[in-house]
Formats: sequence, C-alpha cells, structure tokens
Amino acid sequence: MTVFWAAEVGDSWEEVAAEMERAFRFAREAASGERSVVFVVNSDDLLGRRGPGNAMLATGILSAARTLALEGWRKGWTANVVAWDGETGTREEAEALALQLAENGKVTGEVVRIGPGHIGKALP
Repeated sequence: MTVFWAAEVGDSWEEVAAEMERAFRFAREAASGERSVVFVVNSDDLLGRRGPGNAMLATGILSAARTLALEGWRKGWTANVVAWDGETGTREEAEALALQLAENGKVTGEVVRIGPGHIGKALP
C-alpha cells in the first residue's frame, strides 16, 4: 500500500506516539521497498485546530514525509502529503489524488491541500 491515512488521536502522548510509530513502520517498509508514498492528514491538524495531539501527529508526519522525499529523490521514488479537510471532496477523491501523486514520480516533498480551510492562514 502506498497511501497512509493518519488516524485521529487524543491529546495523550501515548496515543500520539503509537500513531507516529505506525507511520514510521509504514515509511520504513516503503523506503525499504523503494516505493513512493503519500500520507493523508486532516488539514485542520496542520493548523492546530483539532487539538495538540492531532497537530503533533500531522506536523510530525509532514516532517517525516519531507525527509523521505529527500531520500527517495536520490533513488527515484517520492513522498508527499495530502492535507484533506474532510468536508471538501470525498474520501475517494482524496485517495485518488494520493494515488496519482504516488504514481507521478515527479512531485516530491510537497503538501497538496484539498479544500479552502487553509486560505489566509500561516502555513507550515
């Protein structure tokens, strides 16, 4: 599988750490197999709107994806993030976009936003 959907977490460090570990295992497996990957996070989490736990997770995943992108770029595979607001478009559309990014082979290290919730905000 090339798409990782971040789960919603609470504000306890244990929940955040468990989901980060799941993301790490996914990333490690993809890197070992030299497969392109896309992480899907809630766009509000990148802006800190849904609590500190979700914000830590989303920004940690973004950082990890950019690190993976650097490694993958050297070897011919990509890593990106889709920031989806859950209200604009469907989960299927977000999945289709994520798969297109994974298969594209040219775009890497980017955040592609679905929905207008980020407009006018300071972005990571």
